[in-house]
Amino acid sequence: MPRLIRPLKLGGVIGDVLDVFTPTIKMSVVYNTNLQVKNGFEFMPSSISAPPKVDVVDGDLTTFFTLIMTDPDAPSPSNPTGREYLHWMVTDIRGTTSNYDGRDILSYEIPRPMIGIHRYVFTLFEQNERGTVEPPPSRHHFSTRNFAESNGMGLPVAAVYFNAQRETAARRR
Repeated sequence: MPRLIRPLKLGGVIGDVLDVFTPTIKMSVVYNTNLQVKNGFEFMPSSISAPPKVDVVDGDLTTFFTLIMTDPDAPSPSNPTGREYLHWMVTDIRGTTSNYDGRDILSYEIPRPMIGIHRYVFTLFEQNERGTVEPPPSRHHFSTRNFAESNGMGLPVAAVYFNAQRETAARRR
C-alpha cells in the first residue's frame, strides 16, 4: 500500500468514504495560515471556523478540480446515520492555484461535532471540463463516491483528513 494511502486506510477514510486510489496531485490544506491538515491530526473547532486555503500543487492551468469536504461520522461515530454530511464544495479550481480561484457550489460550514471524535475529509477530483459539476440536492446523506460517479470524475487525485471533537469550556483554555 503506498505511503500516502496508508493513513487514509488506517483512519477508515478508504472504506467509509473513498475507494482505494493512487494520489496523482499534491494538495495542501491550511487553516489560519499555520494549521496544516495532515492525516489524523486533531483540530479544535474554534481554530477551523473559517475556510482553509487549499492549494493544488502539481496540476496545470488547463486542468480543473473539484474539492469536497465531508464528515462521515455524522451525527456520531458510533451511529453515523447521517453519513456523509457535506461541509463544503468548490469546483473549477485551476491546477497550480488555490481554491480562491474556484467556484463555491456550497459555502463552507463550520465543523460542529457534538458526540465523539469526527473525521473531516478533503477530497480532490479532476473534472472533465470547467463548469460541468452539478450541485448536490442536499448536504445530508451525501456520498462522495456517488457524486464523483454521477459527475464523471472517477477516483480522487488527492485526499487528506483531520479529526475534531466537541470543545468543552476546559479544552478552550
